[in-house]
Amino acid sequence: MKAWTLHLALIAGLFAAQFLLSPYHATNLARIMVLAVFAMGYNLAFGYTGLLSLGHALFFAAGMYAAGLSAQFWGLSAGPALILGIFGGGAMAAAVGLLALRTAGVSFMIVTLMFAQAGYLTILYFGATTGGDEGFTLPAATRTFLGFDLSTDTPRFLAALTIFAAGLLVSLVVVRSPFGRTMVAMRENEERSRMLGMNPFTVKLAALAISGLYSGAAGAAYALLFGYVGASFATIQYSILPMLYVLLGGAGTTLGPFLGAVLMFALIEAASNLTSAYLFLVGAALVALVLFAPKGILGTVRERVARWLP
Repeated sequence: MKAWTLHLALIAGLFAAQFLLSPYHATNLARIMVLAVFAMGYNLAFGYTGLLSLGHALFFAAGMYAAGLSAQFWGLSAGPALILGIFGGGAMAAAVGLLALRTAGVSFMIVTLMFAQAGYLTILYFGATTGGDEGFTLPAATRTFLGFDLSTDTPRFLAALTIFAAGLLVSLVVVRSPFGRTMVAMRENEERSRMLGMNPFTVKLAALAISGLYSGAAGAAYALLFGYVGASFATIQYSILPMLYVLLGGAGTTLGPFLGAVLMFALIEAASNLTSAYLFLVGAALVALVLFAPKGILGTVRERVARWLP
């Protein structure tokens, strides 16, 4: 009950924030919520199942291009385009998982990185359609949902909040379900889980596919809410970002991805106001985190104060 109350209170607080923040900061918060959904998907694979992937940019881009290209060339509105993006990310993750999950550990990380790089190069190769490095902007006519224009401030914020809230509550249900406990068992001791009759390949594939659904939803939402699709979202940077969010906020905690995304965004903005070498300050902060709170902020809080945190 405490967990549900905390999660619903966060959603209510974010809803209230739109009335308190300026349009600039509200737009940034909407962007953070979308990227937090991306990090939630990464957290299900890495934080709960132990799959250290460097290929999630491919799933994010698959959702983004599935939504963006269908809106651009087929004229789909935001609703159908978002659904295509969600399933595009999930299908890509399942396809990669069928091959990559034949490896483990560092080999799995390298294989997923190779798939992501291949996806990025494919986008560049078909630049006449995908826009390549320059990308393309979505026309406002395709960025509508139930008559609301998602290119305007309030509908965009509410759409981002709706997607974030759905992703957060679904992740809470998943990790507290028997399947979620099986994912944690795979992370903690795969061989013992196998002895208990669990199939590691099936469980990991399902976890990766669910993670891909989240990543695809985030990519599609980013395209539809902010009106831009580009190859830069398929680069290694967008495989590392969700990992940093999760490590900062707390791997294996449902609220960790959001907290990590907020803090990383604030840290980068504050550091960039101080120096052009802002990444040095960001890196120093992350090193300090690894040294003094290796389980992330909420992971440390759960370990020392609130063991009920999911």
